[in-house]
Amino acid sequence: MGRPDPEEGQLPAPVKPPDGGWGWIVLLGCFVITGFSYAFPKAVSVYFKELMKDFHVGYSDTAWISSIMLAMLYGTGPVCSIMVNQFGCRPVMLIGGLLASAGMILASFTTNIIELYLTAGVLTGLGMALNFQPSLIMLGTYFDKRRPLANGLAAAGSPVFLSSLSPLGQVLLEKFGWRGGFLIMGGLLLNCCTCGAVMRPLDMGMKRKMGKAQDKYEAKEMLPIGGKSEEGISTTDGTKKGKKAKKKPKKGKKLLDFSIFSNRGFIIYTISKFILVLGLFVPPILLVNYAKDTGVPDTEAAFLLSIIGFIDIFARPACGMVAGLKWVRPHVAYLFSFSMLFNGLTDICSARASNYTGLVIFCVFFGISYGMVGALQFEVLMAIVGSQKFSSAIGLVLLIEAFAVLIGPPSAGRLVDALKNYEVIFYLAGSEVVLSAIFLGVASYCCLNRGKKEPPPENNPSAGGGSDTEEAESDVQEAEEHSSNNHQPAHSTDNAMVAANEEANHVAEEQSGEGGGCPAGDGEVLARDGCNADQMVERDSF
Repeated sequence: MGRPDPEEGQLPAPVKPPDGGWGWIVLLGCFVITGFSYAFPKAVSVYFKELMKDFHVGYSDTAWISSIMLAMLYGTGPVCSIMVNQFGCRPVMLIGGLLASAGMILASFTTNIIELYLTAGVLTGLGMALNFQPSLIMLGTYFDKRRPLANGLAAAGSPVFLSSLSPLGQVLLEKFGWRGGFLIMGGLLLNCCTCGAVMRPLDMGMKRKMGKAQDKYEAKEMLPIGGKSEEGISTTDGTKKGKKAKKKPKKGKKLLDFSIFSNRGFIIYTISKFILVLGLFVPPILLVNYAKDTGVPDTEAAFLLSIIGFIDIFARPACGMVAGLKWVRPHVAYLFSFSMLFNGLTDICSARASNYTGLVIFCVFFGISYGMVGALQFEVLMAIVGSQKFSSAIGLVLLIEAFAVLIGPPSAGRLVDALKNYEVIFYLAGSEVVLSAIFLGVASYCCLNRGKKEPPPENNPSAGGGSDTEEAESDVQEAEEHSSNNHQPAHSTDNAMVAANEEANHVAEEQSGEGGGCPAGDGEVLARDGCNADQMVERDSF
């Protein structure tokens, strides 16, 4: 499928995900981008006390900086999708890196909290959003068989950067103040531009080959031998390829593909992810205060988050390796459902933890389950919609998640203020996560398995990543037909012409042996459809 015959053209074979090579550089860039996107809003919190003193505001006012960053990261998903579909991943990431850096640099010169909201919140948040989504799209195009492992390694950037940026921010605050710290942080964010620069599109090599083939075609047209011989070779193929071109007109690329809502798997995933986000982030946000209320010292309470981050670093790549196993990958959605169920039950079982040992045990299991969820969430989405529609799918999913982020943690905080009881909050958050796990597992089994009972199409790809290759091949085939329609179906390379001549002469020899009465002269080439004198083309000689 999608592979032209030697006689039929100059188009190269479709580009498949290399599962390595330059893809490892892309993976490294995605690792850095993921780390900045998820860890930076949390790492900025080390500056909040100084901001409260300088601007004479409360903690809730400064906390809005991180909230605005996260809101921009999630809420601008469709805008990112449109820009990626229109301009490509690399230009969007370069612009995003510049915006993120400019936001923090400008924030170092602000004089009030509103200016901080606009610079560090809106501008930096938008820049990180323009980096995060395209990096995941590029990761999906470079990896197919190893994609679960690649997603797990890239997701590990979040805990690694969180454990690095927070201590770094504290050092910068002590030596340079919050303004100097913001300025240096803005310089660090310029590394996002470097990560964007390495996001080389996979089809660049194919376009270069097509350009060389086109140059050869134009050069061949200028030679005396090129005119008549290629005209004779292409007579039999012209009608056939012209009909194909009419049947498959080239379609313009959509800026935002809403047809993914017709995919039942995508609908199930979106609903379960919305329910999941309502309770997923609540325990780590309230954990430190919960520990302090139980009598744990401040330093030991803060160390609980470090335990979660350390376990998370190893849990994500390990889960990615497990998800990539042949017997697991076809059922990756159920593994994702299990990880959510594991996380929710951890919240529920730890609600009655009343000492430091119990909280440490909770952090270990929560780190494992949280890492599993983080490693699988985008792998499941890629497996459902494929890489061609992933840019639109992730934008719409992040937009829906933005509403859940704005509902879940703030509502939990208000319940804590009203009830003065953390136990109820942990029960509620765990129940929401368990509900999302049950919905995803049951809905996937009941709704999606019925579709699998239908007879599969030919060349059915392996579970998880085959759809990407098939879609890429179809795109190349459309490009081949479009090119042949525009250039009067002629062949551009000498190899194609020679192959066709040899085939025609071979047919002529067979027909003459059967008594067809059509001898082939030294300077003649027989057309494929027969040996009629009207279909014979003489070759010019130099």
